[in-house]
Parts: sequence; C-alpha cells; structure tokens
Amino acid sequence: MDRLAYPPAQSVATTVERHFRRHIERAGLKAEVPDAATIERIINAAFWASLRREEGREPTISLAYLPPEAAGTALLVERPLPLDPVNLTKLSPAVERAGIHLGVWKNGSGDLAVWGATRTIPPLCFVVEVIEPGLLVIKHRRADPDGKFANVAVLEGEVIKIVDAEGTLASECPDFVTTLLGFDPASGNSDNVLLPLALSMRAHGHGGSLLVVPHGTTAWRKSIVSVPYTVAPPFSRLGELVRNGARDGAFKDATDAIGGLTAVDGAVVLSDRWDVLAFGAKIGRTESGPFVEGVLVREPILGHTPVTVHASELGGTRHLSAAQFIHEQRDSLALVASQDGRFTVFGWSQRAKMVHAYRVEALLL
Repeated sequence: MDRLAYPPAQSVATTVERHFRRHIERAGLKAEVPDAATIERIINAAFWASLRREEGREPTISLAYLPPEAAGTALLVERPLPLDPVNLTKLSPAVERAGIHLGVWKNGSGDLAVWGATRTIPPLCFVVEVIEPGLLVIKHRRADPDGKFANVAVLEGEVIKIVDAEGTLASECPDFVTTLLGFDPASGNSDNVLLPLALSMRAHGHGGSLLVVPHGTTAWRKSIVSVPYTVAPPFSRLGELVRNGARDGAFKDATDAIGGLTAVDGAVVLSDRWDVLAFGAKIGRTESGPFVEGVLVREPILGHTPVTVHASELGGTRHLSAAQFIHEQRDSLALVASQDGRFTVFGWSQRAKMVHAYRVEALLL
C-alpha cells in the first residue's frame, strides 16, 4: 500500500513548495524547505498510514521535515526507520499526544527516514499532521512557539483546500482571521486570545456563539432580547492573565471555562478586554432596527469565490442571530461553532458596508 500513489499529493506538492520558499524568503529565515518530490513522498506516506490501524486505533501523527540537529532536545533512534506507512502506524501510539513530531530527513543514501521525535521545531518548518483517516493538514509553526500552527493546505480524500492568505487579507478581514492565517493583525494586537477560545468552543462539540463587544459600553444590550445569566461582577480572570502576559495552565483553564459557557443555549458576551459579561444571551433585533439581509460568505481557500447570500441561508439560528448582531453592532465580532465542526467568524466590512462571514474551520484543524 505504501507504493500506491495518492494523487492529491502530487497535485499539491509544487504549490506547497512555492508557498514555503516564498514565506521563508519574506521572513529572512534560514529554514529547510523540502522540494516537491519530497513533499509528495511525505504526504503519500502520511495518507496511507492514516488508513491503517494499530491495535484497533486510528493513528494520529505529525511529521516534521528537519534534521536532528535543528530539533533541540530530541529523542533519536540508533537506526533511522524508512518512511513508510507500516513504521508510521507502529510508532503512532508513542507520539499521538499534541506537540510531538516525528522527525523526517534524508539518510545517507538520499532516502527519507524517521530519525526520532521532538517537541522543538523552528518557525516555518514543513509539517504534515494526520487528523483522522484520510484527513491531512500541511502546516508550519508560527513565530510564537506556544501558538497554534498556521495551516497551509488541507487534504481530505480527493479534496484539496489550499489556504489563500493573500486574498483573504485583502478582503478587510477581522484581526482574528488575520491571526488564524499566521500573521500579526494590523492593529498590533498580538494577544492571540480568540484562537484558544475558538479551539475550546469547537472542541466541546455542542456548538455555540461568542460575541466580542467593546469594553465600557452597554450598546450591545440593545441587540439582546434577554440575558438569563448576567455575570456580576464581570468574570475578569482571563483579562487579568492576558494583561499580565500569562500563557500557562491558568490561561488554558480560563479559556476552557469560557469556551464551556458557549455550550449553553444562547451567546457568551465577552468584552474586548476579555471579561465575561453574560452567557445564554438571546440575540434579537433593535427596536425599529433593520433586519440583516445580504451577507457575504467567504472561505479563505484558493479558488473560492465569495458569494452573497440571504442571512436565512447561512445555516441555522445561531448564524442568522450572529449576522443580525453584527449588522447592528458594527464594532463587534461574532464567532459561531456548529456541532458538525464548521466555524464562522462574522464581522462588519466598512468598505463593503455589509456583514462578512468567514468560514474558517480549515484554519482551525
């Protein structure tokens, strides 16, 4: 099975190589970039490994292309193992936890081999992660060693999704979408708080909504029908940790606590200083205010054509409510997680004078 070709691997390899070379040149880094043939080989091995089982379990592995000397403190095997699905599947139970990568590099004969495992990889290092059978993500580490990796492409069976960072940035996207793309937002706000909150929202699988509103105002209440759970005084633990620069276990506990609140029916209201103001909030229309109609739906994927749809076609009550809220509260942001894994970011486009909905689940894998 390891000798069979996985056609999308060949289709995407050259584009991915160009992406990494372009970004490394822009960043002025000295990083190892695999050529298209190497990229194809690594993707091919990862794909076929994803379809195998080890003791009845599906493998979840991450492959990083780098030499051992670039991996900091690492676990090295005496004899590097050939890069094939059988070896990857056998190793998967030992490296399935988040943050562990199998190191892949060329051996003395020029063939690709697994030399060991590491938690330390440099920025813009080429990584292929097996999420589930037939679902792979090509990504790289951001400059922040503790942050989520930036996704470059998603391969799901025969479907190829290549992230269109440049096109999305040109669309006047919210700062949060800029962060998901792997860039620092234009506002200079590098707190990167919404990313772990979004991941926590998505992880609980119940679906949920999060509204981020300007601190120090109550204008958002005009677009809320009822607030069954007002938080008084506001829960400020996350905000305090952010202002103190903390990114430890307490920070994760605080983001998970807020993420859990989004599982309650209704929306969590969070100030842009990261204080929880309410949860279970029911979104409605301001008295005499206009109903939202057209919403421009975008997906940050190369080849995707933005389309304007009626708000009622967005996918459900959560999405319609979020669009209505942003239509009225234009200095706010709305995040909506669906039970099926979809994730949408709603923001107001000052240039287009309408609500934009960004489908970003491909960036959160």
